[in-house]
Amino acid sequence: MSTGVQRGRPRKLPVAEQRGRVLRAAAEAVARHGFEAATIEEIARAAGVSRQAVYEQFGERRSLFAEVVADVEERAFEAIGAPARDASEPELRAWARANYANMFRFVEREPEAFPVLREAERAGNPALTRLRERLAVIYAEASRKRWAAYGVDSGRADKALVALYFAMTEALVQVSWEGEPPAQDALVDLLTEFTVGGVLRLQTQAAEVIERLR
Repeated sequence: MSTGVQRGRPRKLPVAEQRGRVLRAAAEAVARHGFEAATIEEIARAAGVSRQAVYEQFGERRSLFAEVVADVEERAFEAIGAPARDASEPELRAWARANYANMFRFVEREPEAFPVLREAERAGNPALTRLRERLAVIYAEASRKRWAAYGVDSGRADKALVALYFAMTEALVQVSWEGEPPAQDALVDLLTEFTVGGVLRLQTQAAEVIERLR
């Protein structure tokens, strides 16, 4: 009777799976230690492959880390940008809230992403800046259509508003709290009302502020 235990040498992973494992392991190592202190040995061990396999797949360390940053940037762009492109929720507040909640989920699911992108910025690769700019294009267009329902023509101000939204969200999802942190829903509601409600108040009480940005 078979025991289900594999005999002989372990199965060699397909190349694509090896690459994926190495990229993930390298992202986690960079997030913990930075580019300089992350070692190929640690990355290979975490990925379950040999050092030789890492070098064969990616060449030198610099090439590996460049691919790590590019991979993290693309994964972040797709994950964070997806709800912004979703046209099924036309109402501004609900749409904005869904996007803020998605950012929190992304940081929980991919805790190494922003540390890797910040490390890239320190090393001279403007990956985080590039990600924000790429997302700003999507969010500005999507939010502009929804602001119109409130009679708000944001014009060029939409880019400034989106930049503010991202800065606040990135800061809030990564803040450290003394004791038990607030409920995530409360933070998402705070962001939603502070941004959407804030712009609506600007429109009615200080419309010239937005007008000067058009």
